[in-house]
Amino acid sequence: MSLIEKILQGDHKATAKLISKIEDEPTSTLKEIKVLEERIVPVHTLGITGPPGVGKSTLIARLIEHYREKNKKVGVLAIDPSSPFTGGALLGDRIRMQMPSPDEGVFIRSMATRGQLGGLSRATNNAIKVLSGWGADIVIVETVGAGQAEVEVMRVADTIVLVLSPGLGDDIQMMKAGILEIGDIFVINKIDQGETGHLERNLELVRPGREKEGWVPAIIKTIAIKGSGIDELYKKIEKHRKYLKNKK
Repeated sequence: MSLIEKILQGDHKATAKLISKIEDEPTSTLKEIKVLEERIVPVHTLGITGPPGVGKSTLIARLIEHYREKNKKVGVLAIDPSSPFTGGALLGDRIRMQMPSPDEGVFIRSMATRGQLGGLSRATNNAIKVLSGWGADIVIVETVGAGQAEVEVMRVADTIVLVLSPGLGDDIQMMKAGILEIGDIFVINKIDQGETGHLERNLELVRPGREKEGWVPAIIKTIAIKGSGIDELYKKIEKHRKYLKNKK
């Protein structure tokens, strides 16, 4: 059985093998990617972005649990900084997002940026196609956490969730940097750790300019480590997915 056939049957090892090949030898995988493109339906891709330390990985872990409760297969690409020694992923979000037990319906992969700017890996787009072939109902892409420069996530994600938390400091300056302009959903995480009013008011200032697009970003408050607000976030993600489908 070919590598592509194994992937289309949901084989984890074959999926991991092709993603590794895409990272290490991108030009050698053009044939496989072309075959996949002919046989898959594009999967809904959720971009999770925001500054370091706001709880993106914990939020993703809770979302994975929510999707699995609904019997949805989930692919996760956690983009990490590159190791200066190996070129591989440095932080290893697979460890931070590790599920309590092995789950054949979840595929989590850390990918190194390898010098790519904008918070993504060069291999991200093709890796999403592989996860679509594997059978993912949704692919979650977590950016590297570089902060203001992460607008590249727009290139691969259908729905962008911007995660913030109280006590970020100069959030006004961050708003000017443009990253807030790409968010479809705003999440204020760790609301139990500080006053959220100032941050929430700043987010409210961004929303009116988006009305002409037909979608006004929601502001969701969460405590991801406790699972608080995750159901509301899930419902808003699904609402945006339907909005995009009707927009076509």
